[in-house]
Amino acid sequence: VTHSIPACIGSMTINSKQLDSESPVSVFAVDKCYVTVQDGTFFDGSGFAALVREGYKVRSDVNITLEFRTTVMHGVLLGVSSAKVDAIGLEIVHGKVLFHVNNGAGRITAMYEPKGTNNLCDGKWHKLQANKSKHHISLIIDGNLVQTDNPHIQSTSADTNNPIYVGGYPADVKQNCLTSKSSFRGCLRNLVLTKGQHAEMFDFSRAFDLRGVFPHSCPGAE
Repeated sequence: VTHSIPACIGSMTINSKQLDSESPVSVFAVDKCYVTVQDGTFFDGSGFAALVREGYKVRSDVNITLEFRTTVMHGVLLGVSSAKVDAIGLEIVHGKVLFHVNNGAGRITAMYEPKGTNNLCDGKWHKLQANKSKHHISLIIDGNLVQTDNPHIQSTSADTNNPIYVGGYPADVKQNCLTSKSSFRGCLRNLVLTKGQHAEMFDFSRAFDLRGVFPHSCPGAE
C-alpha cells in the first residue's frame, strides 16, 4: 500500500505512551478531525487542486456544474488557461460570482450578484452552472440565470491546453481569465464538466497535485 488512508486517527499509543498529535515533528496533508462531516472536498484557503495533467481543451463548448460552500468573500473556483489569451475562469469576488471567457478576441464576463439579504458566502451549499456555447456565455446560481452579450461573435473557441486548476493555482502559473489570486476556503463537491453528450465528474482525490486540499470530507460547520 503506497497511499494514505482517508480517515481520522486519534489516541494512538506506542509502548503504553500516548503520542502527542498536537505538536508533530513534521506534517503533510493532515487536517484535524471534525465532529460532524459532510461529503465533499475541503479547501483550507492555502492551495489548489490540479486536474488533467496533459491539459484540458475547452474549445467551443463546455458546461461546468459544481456546488460550493464558503464563508469567505473572495476565492478562485476554477481556471483553465493557455499560453496565449484563450481561457475560462470562475471566481468569487466581493461575494459575487464571475464567469470569464476569452475565445482569443477579448475577455467577456457574466456576473451574478446576490440581491437583498441573499448571501453566497453564508456557509450553506450553493449550486453553480457555467455554460459556454461558442460565443455565448451564461451563469446560473441557485436557479438564477445571468447572461451577457459578447461583441466578438466571430471568435468561438477557447483553445486551452493547460490543466484545470480548482480552488487556486500555483504562483508561477498564468491564468488569463482570473482576476483573483486568493485561494478558495470552503468546500466543493460534484464538479462535472460536460462537452456535448460526454459528462466527466472529477474526483479530487485523483488530482495530480493537491495543496491544502482534503478530498474526502468537509467539516460540518466552520
